[in-house]
Amino acid sequence: MAEFIVMPKLGFDMREGVLVGWLKKVGDEVNKGDVVAEIESDKATLELESHVAGVLLRLLEDEGAVVPIGANLAIVGAADEDISGLSPAGTTTPPAPAATPAPTEPAPASLPPAAPAGAASDEFPGGVKATPVARRLARELGVDLRQVSGTGPGGRVRKTDVAGFSESQPALPLMVPTLPALEPTPPPFPAGGDQVTVPLTRLRQAIARRMTESKTTVPHFYVTSEIDMAPALALRKQINALLPEDEKVTVNDLIVKAAALALRDFPNLNAAFAGDQIIQHKAINVGSAVAVEGGLLTVVQKNTDTATLSKIAADNRAMIARARAGKISPDDVQDGTFTVSNLGGFDVDHFIAIINPPDAAILAIGSARQVPVVVNGELAVGTRMKVTISADHRATDGAEAARYLQQFKALMEEPMRLLI
Repeated sequence: MAEFIVMPKLGFDMREGVLVGWLKKVGDEVNKGDVVAEIESDKATLELESHVAGVLLRLLEDEGAVVPIGANLAIVGAADEDISGLSPAGTTTPPAPAATPAPTEPAPASLPPAAPAGAASDEFPGGVKATPVARRLARELGVDLRQVSGTGPGGRVRKTDVAGFSESQPALPLMVPTLPALEPTPPPFPAGGDQVTVPLTRLRQAIARRMTESKTTVPHFYVTSEIDMAPALALRKQINALLPEDEKVTVNDLIVKAAALALRDFPNLNAAFAGDQIIQHKAINVGSAVAVEGGLLTVVQKNTDTATLSKIAADNRAMIARARAGKISPDDVQDGTFTVSNLGGFDVDHFIAIINPPDAAILAIGSARQVPVVVNGELAVGTRMKVTISADHRATDGAEAARYLQQFKALMEEPMRLLI
């Protein structure tokens, strides 16, 4: 039986994706797991795999199309299968009744091209085709889309077309009404100064939207602690002495494991606030924030608390490589319940991170530094690392966050417990 390949949801707030290109054509054989297309989310360009084996019978969307999540992209089935009874929305066309009082239109003999149910039209008033992002930018810049030449498929206007058109137009004088009771508002840029307008990538747009949402709707609070890193660094050295170069464990792997184990006793931190309830996740899936070109991605280690340290190291190494190559898979970025943001490699004393909705908390990691410490009343040199947890005050309180850091600190300072 024929099945649809759909636009997957690749993130908490993803609403649509771009079909970058088809890697298979109609008539090609497709095996389960074969890459059939490239799609672009707010976060990255991803390879879309088929979940079914068969023959690619029909492509329902053109390259460059902006497609809502869940909408059908293609049909895969048996080579000789009749798909005339299928509609792009994923429903089966019912047979015409034997007799009706009024004449009915005959069912079409073949599947007509149509937009998926629920898809937003990209037709702009005046007959101009434009992507949703281009329409939004045009409104913000005051650009008439009818004057913009589109470079997308079928002449569709893209965001870069709007930005380029706006930059090419002469600046208009800014009319600011005078308010006698207020000080004059300074212009956003020095008069006559040179500026460069940089259009936001989809990833940067997503980061801006999510972080603004987080800081304006989530009541953050912060708790900081300091950890003696000498035991963890010594254990890592012992472990890596036994491993080949491409399997070595990083400090971040130890941190991720400790963060997950500590969460077992603090379910309100492995949770999401949802109106009149707190949703506590049974699985502990710790995400690691990764710097990529143009922004930030969070790759997720599933069931982190039960995964071995070697598995965490291998999985994170592979996911980080895919993220930086722009080839992450949907599974790499889904289902996170808690995030670790580690800037320890940048000589950072400490910092606070913004919670990644809908998570209830995020852990910010600073650099491990050699500093003066007092040991048994004597001044000595120790290796210390500051960590700060940002938490949603609707889901948890300061005392719980502080106890979590105590547990995390105990695990990092007795790191053999991470191997048990």
